[in-house]
Amino acid sequence: MTQQKLIVITGATGTGKTTVSRYLREHYHIERVMTHTTRPKRPGEVDGVDYFFETPASFAAKHYIEHVTYAGYQYGSSYESLNAAWRHANFVSIVLDTAGAITYADQLGAKIAVLYLTIEDPSILRARLLHRGDDPAMVEARLASPEYKRDLQLPTALRPYAHVIVNDDWTAAAKQIDAFLKSLALTSAGLSE
Repeated sequence: MTQQKLIVITGATGTGKTTVSRYLREHYHIERVMTHTTRPKRPGEVDGVDYFFETPASFAAKHYIEHVTYAGYQYGSSYESLNAAWRHANFVSIVLDTAGAITYADQLGAKIAVLYLTIEDPSILRARLLHRGDDPAMVEARLASPEYKRDLQLPTALRPYAHVIVNDDWTAAAKQIDAFLKSLALTSAGLSE
């Protein structure tokens, strides 16, 4: 019987976490676990597609694996959302910073598999952030932040679960992801290569 797995996609800003999440969905039909927020919807956002948009009361009623308050709004990922995703598929994914990924490792242990994204050439990160339209001052602030510096290294707590993907070149990274998924599928099915 195939085991349920949560693929945790983590790494520093600009390493391609959103791109990997989209790749998993488009090529492997691996959906991401929906997260919750109390912030208002932005134009074009859809409840249940971008986030579960909650009231403070409905947010408080969930059971969270991890949650934070940012700019006065609450954000979190719940057991309810994870279990709903697992009812539809054995493999699901979520994008987290490394601190969130450690929380998931602590809570779920062997039910996670971590894709840790990194870049060998740090100048690529700055160029990617500027290319996607981020404000140059915001890019510099983000690259100087303690969270960015923390996420540049694979935390010791994630090493037992982690597969490192070097994403300097997308074609090479996609091949690494394909190999990871093949290995994960075989392992989860109780097979070996």
